[in-house]
Amino acid sequence: MAGPLSHIRVLDLSRVLAGPWCGQNLADLGAEVIKVERPKTGDDSRAFGPPWLKDATGRETQESAYFASANRGKKSVTVNLSKPEGQAIVRELARVADVLIENYKVGDLARYGLGYEDLRKINARLIYCSVTGFGQTGPYRERPGYDFMIQGMGGVMSITGERDDLPGGGPQRVGIPIADIMTGMYATIAICAAIAHREKSGAGQHLDLALLDTQVGILANQGMNYLATGQAPGRIGNAHPNIVPYQPFKTRDGDVILACGNDNLFNRFCEVAGCQHLTKDPRFATNSKRVENRAEITALLADIFARRTTSEWCEALEAAGVPNGPINNLKQVFEEPQVVARGMKIEVEHPAAGKVPLVASPMKFSDTKLEFRNPPPMLGQHTDEVLRGLLRMDDAAIARLRADGIV
Repeated sequence: MAGPLSHIRVLDLSRVLAGPWCGQNLADLGAEVIKVERPKTGDDSRAFGPPWLKDATGRETQESAYFASANRGKKSVTVNLSKPEGQAIVRELARVADVLIENYKVGDLARYGLGYEDLRKINARLIYCSVTGFGQTGPYRERPGYDFMIQGMGGVMSITGERDDLPGGGPQRVGIPIADIMTGMYATIAICAAIAHREKSGAGQHLDLALLDTQVGILANQGMNYLATGQAPGRIGNAHPNIVPYQPFKTRDGDVILACGNDNLFNRFCEVAGCQHLTKDPRFATNSKRVENRAEITALLADIFARRTTSEWCEALEAAGVPNGPINNLKQVFEEPQVVARGMKIEVEHPAAGKVPLVASPMKFSDTKLEFRNPPPMLGQHTDEVLRGLLRMDDAAIARLRADGIV
C-alpha cells in the first residue's frame, strides 16, 4: 500500500531546516511534496558545505550533505517570487495543493499576494503552515530567528553543559539544531491534525509554528521543575536533575552510561557491581535520598566503574537487565546491530551522486509502509514536470518563463 499521506499534495516554500524537515516528514509519509526554490541559488542550505555528496568515483558533487538531510522525496521547482509571473505560478500551485509550508518573515508573502488570507480565497481547503522564529503575534514577531539564538533565549543552553565551577563549564548548545528539528516535528503533527480536522469540516486553516514556542515547550521536566519551585535549574553536565544514578561513568578503557530509573534497578546494579551495602545505606536507599546525596554516591560509583572495561560493564549490566550503553561516535552508531536491523541507513539513487546514503525516517507502519524512492532533488530538477503536469503549460510557455527568468 502507498504511504498514509499518499493522497496529499504539499507546496514547500520553506528553506534551511525547520520547514524543510516538516516537508521531508510529509514526503516520507507518502505525500507529494513540491519544493519551490529560488532560480540559480535555491535553498540556502544547498551552499552549506563541505561536506558534499560524492559520486561513485569519490569525487565531490555540488550537492551539500546538509541539504540532503532534510529534503529527500521532494520535487524541486524553481520560481522567482519577486516577479508577478512567478507569484502567479505559486498561486496556481496553491490552488491544487492540500498543504503549504513557508518560513518567510511575518508579512513577506502577503506582499506578494501569497499570504494565508490571499490563498484561502482560491482554496478554502488549504492548510497553510507558517514557521517563524517568534510566531505571527507578539512583540518579537518581525525578528528573524535562528536555532542557536533560540536555544539561548529558550533556556535549553542554561541547562546544557558542565557546571560552571568545573573545567569546561558554561552554557552549551545541543549538538544538533534541536529547536529547528523539533519545530519541524511539531509542524508535522499540526499539519496531520489539520488534515484530520478538514475531513470533518471541509475547511483548511492557518498554522502558526514558532521556534521559541517550541524550545520553551520541550523544556519538559526541567520547565516543570522551575514552575513547581520558582528556582531556575542550572547546568549539571551529564547528570539527571531528578534521578541518581543516571549518568555516564569512566571505565577502565572508556565510558558507560548507567540509567537506574527506579530503586529496583539500582538494587540490581549493586548486585552486579558487588556493592549491595549501598542499598542499605540510608543516604542511598531511595532515589530521593540519592538525589540529595548526589556527590557522595557519584564518587563511590566512579571508583567502582574504573575497575572494569566498558564492554565488561555493558555485558554484565545487560545480563542483569540494568539499562546501560556505551557512548558511541557516529561510525559506531551506524554499525550498532540494532541500528542495522532497524534499517536506519538507506540508499537511494541520485542523479549526480549515484547511490546516496541517507538516514531513514524512524516512523514505522504495519500496513502503510514508508518507501524511500526519491533522493534529495537537484535544483529545479522537476520544474518542467510540475508546470506541464499540474499547470498544463506547454513547452512554448515554459520556454518563455525560462527566457524571462521566472523559472
